Amino acid sequence: MKKVMLVAVLSLGTMTAFAQEEVQAVATEATETVVEATEEATEVVTEEATEAVAEEAVEATEAVEATEEAVVEEAAVEATEEVEAQDAFTEVAVEEVPEAITTALEAAHPGATISKAYVNEAAQYKLEVAKEDGETAELYADAEGNWIEM
Repeated sequence: MKKVMLVAVLSLGTMTAFAQEEVQAVATEATETVVEATEEATEVVTEEATEAVAEEAVEATEAVEATEEAVVEEAAVEATEEVEAQDAFTEVAVEEVPEAITTALEAAHPGATISKAYVNEAAQYKLEVAKEDGETAELYADAEGNWIEM
């Protein structure tokens, strides 16, 4: 009976050892499967996040470009309006030209005479001037007699 008991204990011990190895193998395999699944999920999430960030970057770039175009267009319109306002000269009688301008003309171009005069909304004067040497010139001045570039 001792022998049977001994054989039974040894058999049970061997079976337990085999069972533990089998459990350990299954646990290892399960762990590897979980790790692989986690890595695959991480790759998918990373790809989706990257795509989402890329899409947001494209949308942001398009928004910036649209804003820049609007700002440039607005500046162009303002510049055009300013030029049109400056170019909208109306002819006035030479006698209506302010004395400050006639004094500045005599100082800058002695002997020159005003042939025609024009004024715009900004009180800027365009003068067609005949010089003593026969040349003609187009000069611009503000109402105080300061020469301006146009």
